[in-house]
Amino acid sequence: MSFVLKFKPPGFTLAKYHEAIALLSEAGAGAPTGRSYHVCSGDHNGVEITDVWDNMEEFQAFGETLVPIMHSLGVDPGQPAITEVHNIIIG
Repeated sequence: MSFVLKFKPPGFTLAKYHEAIALLSEAGAGAPTGRSYHVCSGDHNGVEITDVWDNMEEFQAFGETLVPIMHSLGVDPGQPAITEVHNIIIG
């Protein structure tokens, strides 16, 4: 069962997002197993992340890398809003 996870951490600017992506790539977690989709939206002052994950176990494993990176950028990732995926239509 897949899940949608949405994050909108306070103070997570577009610049910090790009830093986080670079650090995740350096850590070998730029394209983690189990993540089907990743979308970043918003403006320079604050972004929202929407991910689709195959299961919560793979997301939690990714979090072991993500959370320390977010903290190193001075951002508390908080808890995501989580909903179950019922259907995906591409195109």
